[in-house]
Amino acid sequence: MAAVEGIDSENVTAWVGDRIEGLKPPLEFALIAGGHSNLTYKFVDTAGAAYVLRRPPLGHILESAHDMAREHRIVTALAGTEVPVPATFGLCEDKAVNGAPFYLMKFVEGTVPHDAEATSTIPPAERRTAGEHIVEVLAKLHNTDPEDVGLGDLARREAYLERQLKRWTKQWEATKTHEIPEMEESERLLHEHMPEQIGYSIVHGDYRIGNMIIADARMAALLDWELCTLGDPLADVGYLLNNWTEPGESGAEASPIGIGGFPDRSYVCEVYEQRTGRDLSRINYYRAFSHWRLGAIMQGVYKRYLVGAMGHQDFDLDKYKRSIHQRAETALRLLTT
Repeated sequence: MAAVEGIDSENVTAWVGDRIEGLKPPLEFALIAGGHSNLTYKFVDTAGAAYVLRRPPLGHILESAHDMAREHRIVTALAGTEVPVPATFGLCEDKAVNGAPFYLMKFVEGTVPHDAEATSTIPPAERRTAGEHIVEVLAKLHNTDPEDVGLGDLARREAYLERQLKRWTKQWEATKTHEIPEMEESERLLHEHMPEQIGYSIVHGDYRIGNMIIADARMAALLDWELCTLGDPLADVGYLLNNWTEPGESGAEASPIGIGGFPDRSYVCEVYEQRTGRDLSRINYYRAFSHWRLGAIMQGVYKRYLVGAMGHQDFDLDKYKRSIHQRAETALRLLTT
């Protein structure tokens, strides 16, 4: 069995075997491409049963930035709701097993539309229905009472934007490798024009089609819960809209949504308002906030690749660096026009 970086095959196999009934070792592990933060591995036993293991990046990581126990708790809590998540099989917090905490999930079949090529495998006739379901699931997530699923103490509920600005400013300063003046100016304006938070909900934090598994014209699973918290749900909406590229827009040909067949942004906003009763009249602020926050997140990813903490993956660092600048510039434009 070939060694896989980030997996101690012998230890992990023994640990997994005690928690998944009927497992038939040996297990074959493979890193699932596409993740820039927590690492996701698929493993298959000799009977063909497939599962997923999630662990933090390799090497040094920011304190509390990749909390496996927290992520496992969220996914497990939502298993009985209308939000589709994979079944979980256990959490390992003993670093002696694999060098870092990890948790197990069922492997869900389907397409992860992380780029236009992947989305092109979804029949055009199914894309609109899938897009409609994506909006419905977001509304269902935001209508889920955290207390009802045992997540009422997940995080503070109030002052979401203020907390997020503080958190990601700290992240930006801790991982900054070069100056981007638009990041600092956007931060100032985000503080200056911050809207009042009305109510709270579970906030996914990375709600885009690239973090979903699509099967049979529906979302079969919502993935990557590491940024989930409690707070202002409109942050999720602004982020989704930023990733909901429409055909003909700049970069649409490379966008998972931009290749066509999905409902437009106006549909997303209209249906979300209908399903939740929330007002989206200031959604451009949240779109700017989303671009700025993603710039800070991407800077952390950029530095991790620079120091080799993400393992051996093909990655265009110069292109990624330029995209951080573009996020900052877009945020500033949304705040000043």
